[in-house]
Amino acid sequence: MSKFKFPTAFTILFVLIAVVAALTWVVPAGEYAREFSEALGRDAPVPGTYESVASNPQGIVSVIMAPIAGMYDPGMLGSAADAAIDVAFFVLIIGGFLMVVTKTGAIDAGIGWLLKKLEGREIYMIPILMFAFALGGTSYGMAEESLAFYALIIPVFIRAGYDSITGVAVIMLGAGIGTMGSTFNAFATVVASQGAGIPFTDGIVLRFIILAVSLLAGMAFVMRYASRVKADPSASLVAHMADENRAHFLKGSSDDGGFPALSGTRGWILALFGLTFVAMIYGVVALDWWMGEMSALFLVMSIVVWFVGKFADETNMDEGTFVDTFIDGARDLLGVALIIGVARGVVVIMDAGKMTDTILYSAEGFVSGLSEFMFINVMFGIQFLMSFLVPSSSGLATLTMPIMAPLADFAGVGRELVVTAYQSANGLVNLFNPTFAVVMGGLAIGRVSYDRWLKFVAPLLLILAVIIVVALSLGAALG
Repeated sequence: MSKFKFPTAFTILFVLIAVVAALTWVVPAGEYAREFSEALGRDAPVPGTYESVASNPQGIVSVIMAPIAGMYDPGMLGSAADAAIDVAFFVLIIGGFLMVVTKTGAIDAGIGWLLKKLEGREIYMIPILMFAFALGGTSYGMAEESLAFYALIIPVFIRAGYDSITGVAVIMLGAGIGTMGSTFNAFATVVASQGAGIPFTDGIVLRFIILAVSLLAGMAFVMRYASRVKADPSASLVAHMADENRAHFLKGSSDDGGFPALSGTRGWILALFGLTFVAMIYGVVALDWWMGEMSALFLVMSIVVWFVGKFADETNMDEGTFVDTFIDGARDLLGVALIIGVARGVVVIMDAGKMTDTILYSAEGFVSGLSEFMFINVMFGIQFLMSFLVPSSSGLATLTMPIMAPLADFAGVGRELVVTAYQSANGLVNLFNPTFAVVMGGLAIGRVSYDRWLKFVAPLLLILAVIIVVALSLGAALG
């Protein structure tokens, strides 16, 4: 008898779409009236305006169309979900860019140089990189942008004697914990504070505490796992894929661990490589870039890298080879691009079935009349559940803050605690949320199955939840 094999990410997501579609037949449909909010810069629900509307149950055709609608046409089923095509295209361009840089030998040469410098101290890459990604998370909600780093960082950790889960965890948990403890993140803290009618600086001390304690816990957790894997490779949760992953992530590299020389040309290519990511982050933070501009940046830099290598006569890439290399890289991430569209299909069905506002209305009634302690912890629980339905941090803030934040006044709780509960819950869920394209995309790039990731991250999720609940409870008691 064959052993049970956990379903792929595609199967999990299609099942979720079908389950949510089935719920649209039993959950009453309803809507809040919406009006444009100057503070939020978008339409937001108006408290006290919820009313039942005609149901719009989703059938088999809607289930089939949901991933397609989620990919390229958010209005296809009447949904307000963001289309995924821009993120999917960004991922494909990243794949092409990384393959071109890899073809020059610059990445392998850089990895060899780094490992030589860190010989015996490779474990310190974990806290350093997690801190860097956390800065991106806490400052601007680094999410889709993190997908660009997986194919770069995972080979470094595999070369250092760790596994692909270690590389995935450094990126996903680093950026994710940073977002969970957002301090001045415009897409979470600022939007939520505007919806709550308070300055975003209110509650920032408590959020810094949550960020610092949670990040230290995350670093210790990943370092402990990585140390065990290095000491005993069979302890890896993906030990059965070790040879396959090594062949995949280190393709074109010597099996004996040899690295190409870090020549002057490869040094220039690595400098351009790093400059590309610096430009991306600057563009997002300072110039309001999004996927279109970032895709264009990586496309242009692919050409620049090829030209530099060709000019120095070190890459042996003519124009045809360059194009083929770029396409091969995009092909490697095609599955990731498709997963992103399927993941957003869940939100498409939710909105089309008019369930989201009904759930929000039920939550509104559930927290009324609770004590300070119970109110803030139940609020955290509600935002935790809502985050599965609306993984977008700005989308969840826009949906829930105008309704939930005013309830804090009746419970004697500061509205800033509601903001903190919302962003902590949303950030925690998005460390493992199967409807969040960044999670499923990152796992797909790292070749980590969803069940293996859950097994790895579950203890840390419990630790982080305790940290958040204790912080919120103390905030309510001292407020």
